[in-house]
Amino acid sequence: MTDTMQIEAIPPRRHLPPLLKLALELGPLMVFFFGNAYAERLGVHPDQKLFVATGAFIAATLAALAVHYALMRRLPIMPLVSGVVVVVFGGLTLALQDKTFIMMKPTIVNTLFGLVLLGGLAFRKSLLSVVLDSMFALTEDGWRKLTFRWGVFFLFLAVINEVVWRTQTEDFWVSFKVFGIMPLTIAFALAQTPLLLRHERKAPDTGSA
Repeated sequence: MTDTMQIEAIPPRRHLPPLLKLALELGPLMVFFFGNAYAERLGVHPDQKLFVATGAFIAATLAALAVHYALMRRLPIMPLVSGVVVVVFGGLTLALQDKTFIMMKPTIVNTLFGLVLLGGLAFRKSLLSVVLDSMFALTEDGWRKLTFRWGVFFLFLAVINEVVWRTQTEDFWVSFKVFGIMPLTIAFALAQTPLLLRHERKAPDTGSA
């Protein structure tokens, strides 16, 4: 019997199935869109429908976070931060009856993510691996490049949101929030595939047993 201590292998962290993850992320946005689109049919005054949609958005966001926690016993950073901002700014929207707060929510969230990622790079820290919950195995150079790209993209989304909500109608902003920002994000993520493949960290070849 040797003195070598046997260390049990730590099981890999589980992840939600992609379709379920997408449903939990898109679900609250769709509730927000349909709440705004159909509130008038329920007798809500046109000036009040965004408030109704905001209340439904808060409830759906909390429900999505609860389902995620019930399944995984943990909450990922991005949905958690976004959920907190939804509750805070959505709550201010309802309490003060001021639509500006919910309209600025995407600006606040995207600016926060962008500055955190780019700020981390200034201190030689690639924080995207934490934000993405270690979904990819990349080289240090790969993480730096991907972090920079996402940081700039988040700031771009913040600017776009400011332009849209300040220059367009409420209904247009709601539609853009659901059917504009999400497709842009998916397209950008897919465009990073060559970088992911080029900087993928290869597992060491241990040879045959």
